[in-house]
Amino acid sequence: MKWKGRFEGYEASSIRKDLISGLIVGIIAIPLGMAFAIASGVKPEYGIYTTIIAGIIVSLCGGSKFQISGPTGAFIPILFAIVMQYGYENLLIAGFMAGIILVLMGVFKLGILIKYIPRPVTIGFTAGIAVIIFSGQVVNFLGLSGIEKHEDFLPNMKEIAMHIATINIYSVLTAAISLAIILFMPRVLPKVPASLAAIVVSSVAAALFFNGHVATIGSSFGAIPSALPQFHFPEITWDRVQTLMGPAFIIALLGGIESLLSAVVADGMGGGRHNSNKELIGQGIANMAAPLFGGIPATGAIARTATNIKSGAVSPFSGIIHGVVVFLVLILFAPYASHIPLASMAPILMLVAWNMSERKEFTHILKTKTSDTLVLLITFLLTVFTNLTTAVEIGLILAVILFVKRMGESLTVAKVLPDPNNKHEKVQSYMVYEGHDCPQISIYTIEGPLFFGAADRFEKTISDKVDQISGILLLIMGKVPFMDMTGKSNLDSLIMRYQSRGGIVLLSEVQQQPLEVFHNTGLEKLIGGENLFEHTGDAIDYALTRLNYERCVGCKHFVFRECALLSKGN
Repeated sequence: MKWKGRFEGYEASSIRKDLISGLIVGIIAIPLGMAFAIASGVKPEYGIYTTIIAGIIVSLCGGSKFQISGPTGAFIPILFAIVMQYGYENLLIAGFMAGIILVLMGVFKLGILIKYIPRPVTIGFTAGIAVIIFSGQVVNFLGLSGIEKHEDFLPNMKEIAMHIATINIYSVLTAAISLAIILFMPRVLPKVPASLAAIVVSSVAAALFFNGHVATIGSSFGAIPSALPQFHFPEITWDRVQTLMGPAFIIALLGGIESLLSAVVADGMGGGRHNSNKELIGQGIANMAAPLFGGIPATGAIARTATNIKSGAVSPFSGIIHGVVVFLVLILFAPYASHIPLASMAPILMLVAWNMSERKEFTHILKTKTSDTLVLLITFLLTVFTNLTTAVEIGLILAVILFVKRMGESLTVAKVLPDPNNKHEKVQSYMVYEGHDCPQISIYTIEGPLFFGAADRFEKTISDKVDQISGILLLIMGKVPFMDMTGKSNLDSLIMRYQSRGGIVLLSEVQQQPLEVFHNTGLEKLIGGENLFEHTGDAIDYALTRLNYERCVGCKHFVFRECALLSKGN
């Protein structure tokens, strides 16, 4: 039996590979799901519920063949902030709304827009999230007591400093055991999930030697239920929708970025090509379904997706199996999970933060010392010291402003003349110098987009010179790829000013997009169809026929081939 679509080429012999990869990823996902939930300020079982529901739904409905979805570290700061500010119930509503936004983005084929978010912005907030996750685990690693959790970074750091004297040596030892296993297990037994081994070994060590001295999941959050919660539709009101629209949008944006990035990584590792819009729809459905069972927002998990592929996954069935494995573990072993020390999970999240920090890319952009460096630093600092919403908004706005500035500065306008030593007599700026410039024909090349960001530069370079020249003005626009209405208005003004003084304006080599603007706005009529030329040589030949030949007599500039004869009055 063979399948089509994402299951194309699937055969019965492939089931074994998907079973193995699904089992491995499912085992890895269990401690991560609980850890991400705890770090987000909710009970650990909510992370398990999310892993099950989102993992199965995305594998069924998504657009990537190998995508594994569930709670991820990227969501921790924003989910924690929502829980602190609005409460768990409103987190469910925000997640549900984010799911709707993701579905709409996919339906209206907006997946491509996410790819346009500047790299410095994504690196900046990802590194900022990593700092928040890492610093947030210091409390559990050291076993500090009396800590009051805050929404912002600085108050949390102040709490740590104030309570550093309450350090629990048993928690530190437990965390150290977990950390050692995480770091060295991949070298000794690479096929054994290091995070799971770390939790099991450090939990057993804590139970045998530090029993009662280390905070556990059970002592902090209560026992983990051995079943999924009952279906519950959150109470959604218009006031709540208005209040949570901002957080929901950020969840959707971050979820979309993470999922599509993970899908791209999966394409590179496993072959094939994902469907961006279908992936967004699948993620949206998963995020709408998870809150109905108490789950938190989910997205494509790059590390788990990569593990899925490396473990031999053949199809989305591995993702479905991964969700089923987590469900079976929840049913069978939930009571044992309550004995896991929080210190055992802290190193796992710290390592997640370290791996997601994009430190190499961050350093590389810093070293460029360009406008991208500024965008990176501001996005990073705002993520750490304010919140992700503010960081993304300001980072994007700053990136756009700096991009417009750079594009505006890229516009160049130069006065040129033909070079007789060139085979095709191409126009060059170095041919214009004192004593060598035509008094009647002024030729300018315009290079770069003629848009609102370049309006001021265009005015200063050529418009101000219009009053100083007369006769014929030839504008070569072969390197103007784009023109907006501001650019059109500037060109309008230039042409009308020149024509009002009896001058003639010629345009050559105009590209398709500016030509469409000319046609659609009536600028073509203002210029005159006879004054538009495909080739600059033809425009110059035409300009020479419109000269005031009396002014040519005695001219010593000799900038064109015809000047020698015209100067003699021939």
